[in-house]
Amino acid sequence: MGSELLPIGRRVAYWRGRRKMSQQVFADRLGKSKSWVDKIERGARSLDKVSTIQDISNVLRIDRAVLLGRDAQLSAVHERAEGVDRVRAALSRYEMALDRQVPRREVPPVVQVARNVEHAWITYQHARYPQLIDGLPELLIGAQRRYAHEPQPGRAPLVEAYRIAASLLVKLGAAELAWLAADRAMTVATGDPVLVAAAAVQLGQVLRATGRTRSAAPTMRAAAYRIAPPDLDGGHASRLSLCGTLLVQAALAAARHGDDHATADLLDEAADLAAQVGDGHDHHRTGFGPTSVAAARVVAALELGDAGEAVAWHEKTVGREGWRWLPPEHRGAHLVDAARAYLQAGDPANAGRVLLDADRTAPAEVRHRPAAREVLAEVTRHPDAPATIVQLAAALGVF
Repeated sequence: MGSELLPIGRRVAYWRGRRKMSQQVFADRLGKSKSWVDKIERGARSLDKVSTIQDISNVLRIDRAVLLGRDAQLSAVHERAEGVDRVRAALSRYEMALDRQVPRREVPPVVQVARNVEHAWITYQHARYPQLIDGLPELLIGAQRRYAHEPQPGRAPLVEAYRIAASLLVKLGAAELAWLAADRAMTVATGDPVLVAAAAVQLGQVLRATGRTRSAAPTMRAAAYRIAPPDLDGGHASRLSLCGTLLVQAALAAARHGDDHATADLLDEAADLAAQVGDGHDHHRTGFGPTSVAAARVVAALELGDAGEAVAWHEKTVGREGWRWLPPEHRGAHLVDAARAYLQAGDPANAGRVLLDADRTAPAEVRHRPAAREVLAEVTRHPDAPATIVQLAAALGVF
């Protein structure tokens, strides 16, 4: 096993051995006891200070990145980039537009495509992003071919495949490519109001991720009112969920744009619809309900610069009965947002605590999302950061 794959304590022992130092000599140079070194190397004691990690690196004459195993992390980043490139290649196939003939044996049955889409959504909602990025190109190609062969039965699965792609690509920081997937979803969905509304959810995410908030808010509001049932009190929960989710997207775009009044009005509208839908549902993969709206208020408050309000809403959100019904992806993403809120409120201890919660709930949210890794790095740099967060940062090579 290469040293970059070992726990940090064993990497210390590995490099100490390479430098032909006894534990006593190593301890003397660090100004520590031999017992302290032994506990570190056995994993019985944690390296919980950035300064100590730097001192060890200096004594062992190695770069801190080597001690932290950052090479392994760079390899993981490279693998993610390659995965995104494969998705880009799948989205760049224009077999449908060019009427390329594909052998029938290479066109998966619609039932198989639908099953694959269902599995992909479950994988996404459980935040298994590395597995999803591996399988997504094949899913997209299969769904595109099915649609080209039989447009009517193949339409919904293809829209859903594009929605999944857009959501994942936003997570991985490839927002412009996500926009292509969302745009494809909207184009294929045209003519079906429900599919258009579902695709618009990801369009809203993409518009916000790419900074196009000025157009995002009115677009999302228009999409929401288009799908809203005539009688909101008697509307079907699935349509209410789409309408409410789009209102949330509009609210978050308005918040990013600094429009606090529109943000409050839109979130209140969404909350009224959520009260009718209730928690514990996942119509059209929205997870919409009172708890998801409460979670959205955290992001809105952050966008508007009110960290105290964001923290207050976070604490209300996780205290709700519906919190446990949200998918791991949703809970993990919320906890990363909560960490940002605590940081902005000058509370790095709680920021570190909720980041560790996020890592337990949905590890890929912290380990594979560039935005989350930035929050982790910021927490770690704070002089009052908790020791436990330094261990996570060390494991991920984030400082």
